Amino acid sequence: MVTSWRVLITDYAWADLDIERAVLEEIGAELVVASESDPATLCELASDVDAIMTCWAGIPRQVIEAAPRCRVVSRMGIGLDNIDVASCSERGIPVTNVPDYCATEVAEHALALLFALARNVGWFHQQTKAGIYQLSAAPVMQTIEGQTLGIIGLGSSGCRLANKAAALGLRVLGVRRSETEVPGVRRTNLEMLLNESDFISLHVPLYEATRHLIGKSQLERMKNTAFLINTSRGGLVDHDALAKALETQEIAGAALDVQDPEPPDLNQPPFNHARVIVTPHAAFASSRSVAELRRRATEHVAQCLQGELRLQGELPAHVVNRAALG
Repeated sequence: MVTSWRVLITDYAWADLDIERAVLEEIGAELVVASESDPATLCELASDVDAIMTCWAGIPRQVIEAAPRCRVVSRMGIGLDNIDVASCSERGIPVTNVPDYCATEVAEHALALLFALARNVGWFHQQTKAGIYQLSAAPVMQTIEGQTLGIIGLGSSGCRLANKAAALGLRVLGVRRSETEVPGVRRTNLEMLLNESDFISLHVPLYEATRHLIGKSQLERMKNTAFLINTSRGGLVDHDALAKALETQEIAGAALDVQDPEPPDLNQPPFNHARVIVTPHAAFASSRSVAELRRRATEHVAQCLQGELRLQGELPAHVVNRAALG
């Protein structure tokens, strides 16, 4: 098949691009792989491509403006804070994501972090690796059953976490924007959730209104025996405020799968605190979820390009700026 289109992939977090190439080859599209993901490099590469796929690299206005042929920007993930969606909408470019691909994995990772915090797994691991085998020096542990988990954001991953937590005997509180009830979850407001929860898990997207959703005042409302878990976006947490809250023992600990920036300086607080568990943006990952993500994100590109060819205006299911495209 003669190559008709060029598709730029800005960055990726897996070993190869076999899935992406296989999907694109079916429609005669060529994959252009960026060697660096800085704006200057991406602007140069974007000048003659028909689509852009991005994992974590930023796609600001300047990159969009440098891509006059671009027909779709496909986010290989859920969050959209790395893409200037408004600029895409102004130019009539659909922006897609894969919002439901890893909900089970994220819920499982959040639950694993909850167990690791509650049962001192992270702390014991550090101690034994340093040659210290001493239970009596450990922070106090509580029985998980009967404790209260507060979930901020009851979308796909938040609801799955709620279901798993309730099955383990946790009391579950939840905050969400919609009025829809979730079985096993007592819906409440953020203030009450912060006051009553023994564990707080974040499952909301990052945008201007949610940046530093957990800051100094929110941390002060938490119990000094409570733990914070973030598997959503690093910018949801004010890490300076979290470092101070840990130092003054306002909260008992935290588990952070996402940071701001990424990667963070692991030698600095709060990441180097003994009661903080850090994982490298891994909650989404499993052999199943990553393969699904890659395939679906690339299919979005293929659908948009083929829709342009057929003059039918076809769009995939998950176009986040559909309303702005008219």
